[in-house]
Amino acid sequence: MKLIRAMFSRQWMLATILVLAGGALCVRLGIWQLDRLEQRRAFNLHYTAMQSAAPLDLNAETPQVLTDMEYRSARAIGTYDFANQVALRNQYHGSEYGYHLLTPLLLDDGPAVLVDRGWIPADGNDSPEGWSRYDEAGQVQVRGMMRLGPDKPDVGGIPDPTLTPGQARLEFWNFANLERISQQLPYPVLTIYIQPDVDAADVTAPIPYQPEIELTEGPHFGYALQWFAYASILVLGYPFYVRRQIKEKL
Repeated sequence: MKLIRAMFSRQWMLATILVLAGGALCVRLGIWQLDRLEQRRAFNLHYTAMQSAAPLDLNAETPQVLTDMEYRSARAIGTYDFANQVALRNQYHGSEYGYHLLTPLLLDDGPAVLVDRGWIPADGNDSPEGWSRYDEAGQVQVRGMMRLGPDKPDVGGIPDPTLTPGQARLEFWNFANLERISQQLPYPVLTIYIQPDVDAADVTAPIPYQPEIELTEGPHFGYALQWFAYASILVLGYPFYVRRQIKEKL
């Protein structure tokens, strides 16, 4: 009891508050890392399940909740609508800067689906007139991975403007925000877009892209243990430090 009273005396009050606050912060950061771990595990399970699922034929079936099927393989047959395609900025192929072409694929029945046809170099493609060299005439078959468009940019990213009635269409976008892009299309589109399967031998633009997914749990558990250890050192070690300081002054 004497030690506790000393810790909350006028001499040690500020230090005690700082130690308790620091310990609470470390515990909270440890819990946050455990939450990140659970999110990572849930993502790994979802990705594995979607990768093992049979490809979804978008011409034959269009489930209402496509947003729950990100990373599942899908196939579709249709005709590209090049008049309404857009480009995504800040895309790289290796170290070379460029864009990704996001093109509506008109299905025979039902809504259209946007297809990220892949990377094109920035040189000579700063306006839609240059994109015509990548047109594919006639009916095409697309097979690839279903993806969700981000609804907000990453930290530091610049959001795309919200379209208003009568506003001119945007040719270049920062993100594949499907909800906003669909506002400038004359027909409904699915809530996912397709990233076609990658062929390593395909070096002709547009070059398809799919992300490389690491199915690991990451460092989150180790970070959580570190934060809990810091909290223990602060909260448990502080009383011993105070006792030692008091004894040295006697």
